[in-house]
Amino acid sequence: MVKLKSKNMKKKENIIVPSKKDGADLLILPPVRMSDDPAPKQTRWINRQRVLVFAARGINHRHRHLMEDIKKLMPHHKTESKMERSKNLYVVNEISEMKNCNKCILFEGRKMRDLYMWMANIPNGPSAKFLVENIYTMGELKMTGNCLRGSRPLLSFDPMFTKDPHYAILKELLVQIFGVPNHHPKSQPFFDHVYTFMILDNRIWFRNYQILSEDGALAEIGPRFVLNPVKIFSGSFGGATLWENSKYVSPAKLRQAASKKASNKYENRIEKKAVYEATKPETGYPDIEGADFFKGDAMEKAQEVVIKEEVDAQSMEEESDDRSRPTKQKPVFSMRLKTKPDKTIRRKQLKAKSKAISDQIKKRKQFKKKKPSKS
Repeated sequence: MVKLKSKNMKKKENIIVPSKKDGADLLILPPVRMSDDPAPKQTRWINRQRVLVFAARGINHRHRHLMEDIKKLMPHHKTESKMERSKNLYVVNEISEMKNCNKCILFEGRKMRDLYMWMANIPNGPSAKFLVENIYTMGELKMTGNCLRGSRPLLSFDPMFTKDPHYAILKELLVQIFGVPNHHPKSQPFFDHVYTFMILDNRIWFRNYQILSEDGALAEIGPRFVLNPVKIFSGSFGGATLWENSKYVSPAKLRQAASKKASNKYENRIEKKAVYEATKPETGYPDIEGADFFKGDAMEKAQEVVIKEEVDAQSMEEESDDRSRPTKQKPVFSMRLKTKPDKTIRRKQLKAKSKAISDQIKKRKQFKKKKPSKS
């Protein structure tokens, strides 16, 4: 039998706590306790989950900040230096055993852009590989929420986790990794934040919220990230493939398709340009026989056009008189001869007038720019 002393507002009482058959002492708190009294420590730690969180070489600064944020959220984690990329992933099992860890989170970077996350149960498995998307760290978000470091979280899961078997495996893996064990030496004995795992667009969305009050008011803390599951293996970092995502497309292939689409756009533009060069007319003014029309004085050319128009008008009148006679037949192309010369002559007149006006404007500008000579 063990005797404990506790303070009460009226008097002090001794609490006798019986011990269990196995010899381990079990401490029971009194029904009434002063706030100044220190909470007795629980000597028995049943759920001994330890998670090894580290990364392989090849991650960038944002990925490293995300890893540090996850470490802050998990008081039961252990760290390790970066692993060489040339090593096989089976080495992680040996590293975890050396650190006395039965769970592991490994961050693996590709091309300093893409981040892959491995979650595994050491040493028997299963293990899952995720592509991490839409990463926002605590430093970037600067949310209003805040929680005490080392406090235990509540885990909230989407009902979709119970419908498919592969989501059920992932749910159990996430519960064992992110759930802080009770009476852990580095944890606090209360809950003040919630982890939510939602399924949307075949992806797992992670959010972290602070519990503001008992009525359910929440404030987001961070970080934010999205897990796109790739494969689930039966063993730890290997083994038989239990499930594979058929809708998964690697980011390298997406970038390759985008660059190919851009190259096709360039090729189409070059082809259109070649077709235009092949089909464009040789002369810009098909009604003008040669380039001599643009040589000489514009006013004289305009007068010649007016005289030609008058001559053509007289000839058209004579032709119309001849057509009015019953003995002669009407020519087939009478309307074409009547309409086409009028359009061409009118076009030439307008061009000549516009050129004359532009020449006068240029002369005025040149006259204004001339400065008087200094005497």
